[in-house]
Amino acid sequence: MPVARTRSIALVGLAGSVVEVEADLSSQLPAFVIIGLPDAALGEARERVRAAATNAGCALPARRLTVNLSPAALPKHGSGFDLAIAMACLAAARTIDPASVERFVHLGELGLDGRLRPTHGILPAVLAAARAGLGRVMVPLANAAEARLVPGIEVVGVSSLLDAAIRHGGRFDDAATAVIDPVPDDADPDPASDGPPAPTGDLADVVGNPQAIDALLTAAAGGHHLLLAGPPGAGKTMLASRLPGILPDLTPQAALEVASLRSLAGRRVGETLVVRPPFEAPHHTASAAAMVGGGSRVIRPGAAARASHGVLFLDEAPEFASAVLDALRQPLESGEISIHRANAVATYPARFQLVLAANPCPCGGGDSPNEGCACPAAAKRRYFARISGPLLDRVDLQLWVNRITPAKLRMPAEEGRMTSEQARALVERARGAAAERLAGTPWRTNAEIPGPWLRGEGGLHPGGRATRALDHALERGAVTMRGYDRVLKAAWTIADLEGAARPTAQHVGRALGMRQGMAA
Repeated sequence: MPVARTRSIALVGLAGSVVEVEADLSSQLPAFVIIGLPDAALGEARERVRAAATNAGCALPARRLTVNLSPAALPKHGSGFDLAIAMACLAAARTIDPASVERFVHLGELGLDGRLRPTHGILPAVLAAARAGLGRVMVPLANAAEARLVPGIEVVGVSSLLDAAIRHGGRFDDAATAVIDPVPDDADPDPASDGPPAPTGDLADVVGNPQAIDALLTAAAGGHHLLLAGPPGAGKTMLASRLPGILPDLTPQAALEVASLRSLAGRRVGETLVVRPPFEAPHHTASAAAMVGGGSRVIRPGAAARASHGVLFLDEAPEFASAVLDALRQPLESGEISIHRANAVATYPARFQLVLAANPCPCGGGDSPNEGCACPAAAKRRYFARISGPLLDRVDLQLWVNRITPAKLRMPAEEGRMTSEQARALVERARGAAAERLAGTPWRTNAEIPGPWLRGEGGLHPGGRATRALDHALERGAVTMRGYDRVLKAAWTIADLEGAARPTAQHVGRALGMRQGMAA
């Protein structure tokens, strides 16, 4: 008897590979065998598929079924292959049309009652199918809206195995075709994983601290990382929470990538793409796996990956474990996270803006880095040294935030405070200038520019008197070579905000001051 075929998708990170699911029905003792490097969850599909088919009214024949997942050398995991395996088996038994089954990519997990359950990672799987040139997918009804976010692909949502079989030409008696209620959206395997909502609030709510607002604008316009240090109650968290509101909307490609990461993490993906940048604020007790991703069986994205194209905010940064903070050093340079396991390497995007907020010492300090602190000097050094030097060297802007005085707190709101809408317009204009300058390159923001290209082929080094103070800082060891490049990139951002053609000595001086603000 001919072999029946269909397709599914194996995900490793955001990358998906097409898997051909073959089913062979032979006249031997009844058995159900799955081969092709399945993991334990996929191996259990034997019981799920047979029970689901029986309870849905389209039972599999009592003969030997052999299912092969090809390519056999590719690791495959999870229960998302259930629907493809069931469809291939029914097609091999000629219960449904084999030609119809072969035209579709099937994704979804089966319940024992035959219903299709919502499945994590549907969006990146459908994206992988579209990139492979496959035009039709069949998914659980609860994931259909998510799958339709991928343009140019036909999506068929089904509520049960019986529904899928009927759509592929299966004919069953009246008793078997009874309506099976679909699994509702609130039956998502991880309904509590949506996390806290993105912060709301306007930049106009920030009182005083014009230097902090200037640094926030510079960070948003150039995609620069930011450290806010100061005593408790100075407004560090408030400032950081305003950063997503002044960032430009995501491009369609970036929005699709952000939604794919949410889908992989088990978070809800709506019927329309969210174009606002994501905001992730993990608690300081987070582990390295929670920060960058991991898992022994299924590799899930961590907070850093989910913050891609948005903001990763670490409040009380010195309270994080040093190993967790240092795990961010490589992603800050490369813009991606690679998680290695014995049988696979998962790669996630990690082009986020890092915002650190920190008290200067355990007691909180006073109104300046050197006054009002009750901690011994050694304790103060140990506390802030939890943020390692190599990590701080990758943070472009480092600012001291002073406490707000009662006089500033009573200032009326009408005195020309910049709103988030006004700030976003400035940021979009500055980013537009940078994108025009970087046309023809892989980069779109100043922070992404590699230092050697900036100083060499790109011809963006201001040179001459403009960088005299920065050159002296490098000679004295006040900045590293990496810091030198990051000051230049911040200077270009300040120039873009002011509409200047090239950075001047004043722009470079301001950028250097923002980087050395903690030393003030």
